[in-house]
Amino acid sequence: MIEDDLHAAFERHESLTPPTGPLRAAIDRIAAVRRRRRRRTTLGGATLALLAVTGLGAAPLVTPAKAPERAEFLAGPTGGEPVGAMNLLLLGVDSSGPQPPMADSILLVHVPADRSRLYLLSIPRDLKVAVPGHGSEKINAAFASGSRREGRQPDLGAGYSLTSQVVARLTGVRVDAGAVLTYPVLRKITDAVGGVELCLPTEVLSFHTGRTYPAGCQHLDGAASVDLLRQRRTLADDSQDRDRNAQQFAAALVRRADERGVLHDPVRVSRLAADIGPHLTLSSASGSLLDLLALVPRLRSAEVVGLNLPAVLVDAPAHRYEPDPAAAPELLAALREDRLAAWVAAHPERVTGPR
Repeated sequence: MIEDDLHAAFERHESLTPPTGPLRAAIDRIAAVRRRRRRRTTLGGATLALLAVTGLGAAPLVTPAKAPERAEFLAGPTGGEPVGAMNLLLLGVDSSGPQPPMADSILLVHVPADRSRLYLLSIPRDLKVAVPGHGSEKINAAFASGSRREGRQPDLGAGYSLTSQVVARLTGVRVDAGAVLTYPVLRKITDAVGGVELCLPTEVLSFHTGRTYPAGCQHLDGAASVDLLRQRRTLADDSQDRDRNAQQFAAALVRRADERGVLHDPVRVSRLAADIGPHLTLSSASGSLLDLLALVPRLRSAEVVGLNLPAVLVDAPAHRYEPDPAAAPELLAALREDRLAAWVAAHPERVTGPR
C-alpha cells in the first residue's frame, strides 16, 4: 500500500520536475573547466622540465623587470595544440653582474610532427656567424650584442631575439619559442625530481670546486649537476664535451621527471612555478608557449636524441669554428625537412645522447 501511494505521489508531481538537460549541460561545463585547469597544470610542469635542460653552464641572470610573460606562460589560456614540427631555442647565459652576458649554451629542441621523441641539437658557442648589425662574431656574442644597453641592465629579451634570428638563419628553420634560463632553475628542478642518474664516459675534474666526477653512472643532486655542467676547461674537447654532457643530463632529467610523475603533480608544479618564475625570460613567435609546448606530454617516448652541429676549426688562435661543409648541410636539411629520424639511422656515430 505504501509503495502504491509513493508511485501515485511521484506521478502527480512528475510534471513539476525541472528538465535535466540544462543541469547536465552545467555539470559538463564544470567538468570541462576542471579538465582544462588540470591540463594547463600538467603542461606547465612538462614545460618546466623541458626548459630546465638548458641551464647548462649559465651563471645567475639578472631578474627580468617585466614579468607578465611568465605569468601568462604558466597559467594563460591555450588556443589549441599545435600541429607539425616545432623548434624551441633554449639559451643558458653566463652573467653574474651588469655586463652583457654571453650565451654559453645554445640548444635547439626539435619536436617532430609525429611526436616520436625530442631531438636536442647543440650549436657550438664558438661558431663564426654573421650577426645582423654587428658583422661577423662568435654566435655566443650575439646574445651580448643584442642585450647591451649603455648604462642600464642588459635586456635579456633583446639578447634572445637577436640570437634567435642568427640561429634561424644558420639552420633555416623557424624558431617557434624559447627561453633564457639560469643556474637556480636547473638546481631547483633537478632537486624536485630527486636528482638524476648520469653516466659519464670519462672522469671529470671540477675546475670550480675541485670535486671529481668519476667515469660511469652516478646520482647527482641539483648543486652537483650545476657544478658538473659548468666544466669545460678540464675536458679534452672543451665546450664540445660540455655540450655532450649537457645532452646526457637533459635526457636523464626528462626520464627522471617522467618516472617520478612530477609532471602530473599539481602541488609540485605550483611550487616550481613560484620558485623559478623570477629567473625565466620567455619568448614566443607563434602563439603562447603553453600552446606550443602542449605537445610535450604527447611524445611517444621520454628518450631524447642528442646531436651536435658538425663544425671545423678555422682559426685556432681565436678558437673560431665554422659549420663542417661536408657534414653540416645534410644534417640541417634533415632538420628543415623533419627527417631527423632517418638521418640519425644513417649516421648513428653522430648521436651524442641516448637513442
